[in-house]
This record gives sequence, structure tokens and C-alpha cells, in this order.
Amino acid sequence: MDPPLLDTRPCASPWDPVPPVHSQYVTRPKTRLEFTFTKSSSYSMPCEAASRFLILYGSQRGQAQSLAEEICQQAAEHGFTADISCLSNQRNYNLDSEITPVVFVVSTTGDGDPPDTAQKFVRKIKNKSLPHDHFSHLRYALLALGDTNYANFCNGGKTIDSRLQQLGAKHFYATGHADDGTGLEVVVDPWIEGLWDALKKTFSSMATSDQQDAVLSDSTQDSFHKTASGQEKNKSDLEVDLHLLKLSEADSQKGKGIESDSRDVETVSAVLVASLKQSVPPLSQSALNVPALPASYLEVRLEQVSTEGETVPSDKDGYHEVSISKAVQLTQDDAVKTAILLELDVSEQNLAYQPGDAFDILCPNRASEVEELLLRLDLHTRKNCAVQVNLLKNSSKKAAKVPLHIPQNGSLEFILTWCLEIRSVPKKAFVRALVDFTQNGSEKRRLLELCSKEGSADYNSFVRDANVCLLDLLRAFPSCLPPPSLLFEHLPKLQPRAYSAASSSLQLPGKVHLVFNVVEFPARPEHPARTGLCTGWLAGHVSSILRPLGTVLASERLGTSALPKVHVRPRPSSTFHLPADPSVPVVMVGPGTGVAPFIGFLQQREKEREVYREATFGEMWLFFGCRHKDKDFLFREELERFVHNGTLSHLIVCFSRDEPDAAGTVSTPTYVQHNLHLHAKNVASILLKDKGFLYVCGDAKNMAKDVNDTLLEIIGNELQMDKLDAMKTVAGLREEKRYLQDIWS
Repeated sequence: MDPPLLDTRPCASPWDPVPPVHSQYVTRPKTRLEFTFTKSSSYSMPCEAASRFLILYGSQRGQAQSLAEEICQQAAEHGFTADISCLSNQRNYNLDSEITPVVFVVSTTGDGDPPDTAQKFVRKIKNKSLPHDHFSHLRYALLALGDTNYANFCNGGKTIDSRLQQLGAKHFYATGHADDGTGLEVVVDPWIEGLWDALKKTFSSMATSDQQDAVLSDSTQDSFHKTASGQEKNKSDLEVDLHLLKLSEADSQKGKGIESDSRDVETVSAVLVASLKQSVPPLSQSALNVPALPASYLEVRLEQVSTEGETVPSDKDGYHEVSISKAVQLTQDDAVKTAILLELDVSEQNLAYQPGDAFDILCPNRASEVEELLLRLDLHTRKNCAVQVNLLKNSSKKAAKVPLHIPQNGSLEFILTWCLEIRSVPKKAFVRALVDFTQNGSEKRRLLELCSKEGSADYNSFVRDANVCLLDLLRAFPSCLPPPSLLFEHLPKLQPRAYSAASSSLQLPGKVHLVFNVVEFPARPEHPARTGLCTGWLAGHVSSILRPLGTVLASERLGTSALPKVHVRPRPSSTFHLPADPSVPVVMVGPGTGVAPFIGFLQQREKEREVYREATFGEMWLFFGCRHKDKDFLFREELERFVHNGTLSHLIVCFSRDEPDAAGTVSTPTYVQHNLHLHAKNVASILLKDKGFLYVCGDAKNMAKDVNDTLLEIIGNELQMDKLDAMKTVAGLREEKRYLQDIWS
């Protein structure tokens, strides 16, 4: 995959997943299918006036905000009135005197930190002068968003949760920890289902009792956990009974919809296989619980005014246009992945950076995909029209606002190219919204299945895990024709991609090196073959100056005007730097392109050794791995030079796909964690005795987890302690900022 979109330096959690919309209510779709609506006896609207509660969210990229707003919208359907505010807008709420229930929705970013919008709030509640009962009047629930592929899972929400508890606040409902690594719906759906009953019981308790800190009964507290684990299924307030859904084999092949034939559906399903376009029993015969239709809130007008000439966003937000002076392929042509090194000329912009910092790169959506999308939406002839975006006057969406990333008077083509992430996986709320703009009955049914609770497995298999985008859905469902306003409401902002600096400005003044693998997504039934959005674009962007493996990075003869250019901005890291004391030893673990920041470390140290000859420098260990020694051993010559001149004390390498020695008698390490095991005593001594640093860079899902598990074993064996105590020791290394990660999924 491409490197993560945001907050990856170091140990970032691209966490703030975009949640689906959840509701137990179904609005009647405009479809040729027959629907019967049955009101569940388990639901009753309270006869008393709607009860008010407060929703507060902390969001890094707007996704936690989206989920909070959806809870706010659903509140009225359950007989409540909700106020909503970002945690950063402290003038809109006052927890010091808030007596109504409060619901928090908080994401995680950076090194397990609360999002930027929650930082001020966290600093306020962490004030040590606050008394231990400061929030004893407060009843709250909290939904934390995170990803178990990253360290400090859901730590943004956990930080707020634990501090509120310390200050006397009480839960009225169990905290939810949503994991995008396994699918948000596993936790988010049942958590929201249980929230309404928890609120009803809390308001009832508040109305009938003067007891302080009224809490839910044990059965209510457990209801969320039982639902999330599948032990107990809540009945929906409204059920949809679908009839006349027996598809003939011929119609299923032609996609023409419903057959009134009385043939057994099971017979038909014998020749069907579940796919993005179609389901099989039991899902195809199931009644569906689908999300409520998201409220529309934008009005889009296309003005017949020429906007030709736009090339990049006018608001560069700190970006600088720089030349790509060199591009070299670092791998053989037959390597599994193609790695490319770019040299950026930043001399005129005077961009300061340290090894360990990263750079954001602005990349556009593919011109071919934008063109296809415009044609598919019948908007190609209006692509140069100026876009006017306003709020709908009668929208029911609370706190609605025009997205800041959509410029007024920009052309439609420009917005689809530079402003919206058209490759993003459509969330369930978007899929639900597409239903009402789909004409074919069987296509409507399938879209309803994909956004329903019953169809969660199909959504995960054919949409989420398949990395399906809007264009893929439109190809699969040809009668779907959404308006531009729907895209503007549901497509997220096109985010820059971050890449670690693979150089030191001490050694290469005015230059920055970046390294990346060209990500390739093979063709599958849901979509054609394609390359990663940014990595594929960069590879094509530098094709005219790309040099093969082994090329010396000599000066190019092309003039500056002929060189490809890119918009970048530095992203300084707060911690992923060499120790301030050069005598402290360091261990670096960076397989594949994860070695990039360590090249910068070593260039920096090499230069420092030249300048400060009398200084004491600690040992530097590098654990590197790749598939084949002769195909993708990145920076091999440079690393060997570092070893030769003493900059790099130990270079420990492994090759996962190479054959063992000819005799087959030597057991060679396969991955970096295996070499860590072989050098366990050295690693333990550096970290525990010499107070050294451990840096890990690369894949989060596999490598980083395996390295962390290996570190636990090493420390446990060395200190003769059980796993729990080893985990506490490793946590201490993280807190001391001596165990640092720069990882991505």
C-alpha cells in the first residue's frame, strides 16, 4: 500500500477511521422491489419531552466528527435532543457544570496521542491543581477509534477516559474501542445500538432518584459487550420484509432484476457465487436492517464560466514547488517490488529538516479516472464549469458546513482531480445514499445488502478488503447516477502522502532524498489492475529522468525548467531523531524501504564523525532485510561503505526468498526479528544497561508486531520476568522515547 495518509511520524495511527452510519430505521426506498415495514414491539417513543444530552468529538481528519454528527442525527429518532461540539470549541460547552449525559467520540493520532482538536482539552483536564472530585457530577460514555496494527491502540480516547475517571466522572455506559484493523462495525454498530437504551435508563434514573452518579445496572453495562461479541442480538425497531426476490438464472446473469417465477431460490443459488454485484442465500433472502438515509446538506451549482488553466490547489498550505533533480531505480527489473529514489532540489526554498523527518507530497487523482468519472456521471461537457457550493436551507443535518477543502468557483474537473479522494473506499453511509440514485431494482437490493448489518461480511469482502472505490461501484451498478453534491458530501479530502527523508542536509545541503515502492494492486473481479495513487503517479511523473539500478547520482544535464516538479512540505518529527548525546548506542530495524530514515541517520553520523574527531560516538546497529540479496538490497554499496569507515558498527542482514546454502545445512534467518533473536544479548544490553535507543521503521501489520513480540521475549529472558512485567518494561521504553516507531500499514 501507499504510505499512510497522515500522522505517520513516528508510530502514527492513521487513526481516525471514517465510521459507517448506523441506525435501526429504514426509509422506504424508491424501488420496484416490494417492501413491508413492520414496527417492532420492542420500540416505543417516550411520551415525555425529548431528553437532552451533549456530544463532544475530537477528530484529526474529520471522520470522528462524521460519526459524532450521525449519532446526533439519530438522537431525534430515539426521542432525544443532542447538542454537538468539537472539543476545541470550549466556548460551546462547560463540563465543569454539565449535568446532562455526555458522549465523547475521540480518535487517535501520532504516537498514540489525542487528535490536535482535543489537545487543548486534554491539557486542561490534566491540570494537576484540579481536585479529585472535579467531575463527580459528570455522567459520560466514550467511543474511542483506533487500529491494533499500531502501538498505543485507541490511546487518544483512553487518555481522556482515564483522566475523567481520576477526576470523579462516572460512566453511564461501557467504553467502546473501535478497531479498524478488524473492521469498525464489529464494535461501532452494537455500541451505538446499546447507547440509546443506556441513555433512556440514565434519564429515567436522573428523573426518579436523587442518588449521585446514577449508574447503569450490571445488565445494561454488559449489553454492549454481549452484543459486540455476538452473544445477544438486539431487535431492530423497524424490519424490512422483502418479497418477490426470486431471481431467475437468466435475469441474474443479465442483471435485469426480479423474476416472479416461483422456482426455489436455493436451486438458482447453486449456480451463483457471491460477488460485488450479487449475493446468495441466506443474505439474498434475508430481511435487512439498513442505515437511515444520511441527510443531504449541500447544494451544488455549475456555472458556465471557463476555469481552464488551473493546475494545482491555490491554497498550498505551506507547500513548496520543487524540482525533482534525480530519480534512480534501486531494484532490479525482476524484483517483486520496484523501489525508486527521488532527489528533490530544495536549495531555493531553504527547507530545513533533520534525519527522521518526513515530507508531504501533493498528488492528484489519475486524469484517466477523473475523465471516466465525469463521463459516467454525464458531466464531461461541464467539467470546466465553475462550482458553487452552498448549504441546503432545509437540511436536517446538524452543524452542517461547506467542506473547507472544496474551493468556491473551482472547476468540477479541478475539484475531482485535486480536492476529493475519489479512490477512497465508500463507507456504508455513502453506499446507502447511492441507493436512492439507482434505478434498477436488483442493483438497489444489492446496495442495500452491502450497507446492511446482515451484509457486513459481504461489505468487508467485496468493498472494504477489496479496496473498491466509487468508480468501481459505478461500473458494477450501471443504473446508479449520483449528483455532484453527493460526492462532495461523502468523498473525503484528498490527503498528501508522507515519505521519510532518506538523507542528511549535513551531507547533501539543499537536497532531500525520498524512497518509495511502487505499489501495485493486481486485477480482481471488483476492479482492474492499478498502482498506488501517489507511488504510481510519482513513477510516471519521473519516467523521463528515471535511471536504472547502479547509476551514479551525478548531476543531470537537463535544465531546471525541464525537470519534473512536485509540491512538498516538511513534516518535522517530534521524536524520531538521533539521540542528542552521540555517545548513546542505537539499534535500527528497517527492512525494505523502512531503511530510508536510517540512511539519513548514518549520513548524519558519518559527517559528525568527520567534523568532531575527538568526540565519543556510540555503536550503531542496523537490522535490514529484503527478499533477494541480488535484486532488492537497497543502498547496499552505501551501507557497506558505512561499515567500512566505522560509521555503522554492525550491519545484520537477511533475505527471505533466497535459497539456503548449497549444502542446505545452514539455517539462515528469514526476517529481521530472527536476527534480533540471534543478537538478543547485545540488544538487551544496549537498551537496559547502556540506556540506548531502538528505532523501528516499516510495515505495521506484520514486521512491527513481530519485532515488538521479539523484544518482549528478549527482555523477558534477559531479566527473567514474565510477559506482563516484560510488557511494562517495554512500555517504559516507549514512555522514555527510547523505543520509537515510524510504521505504516
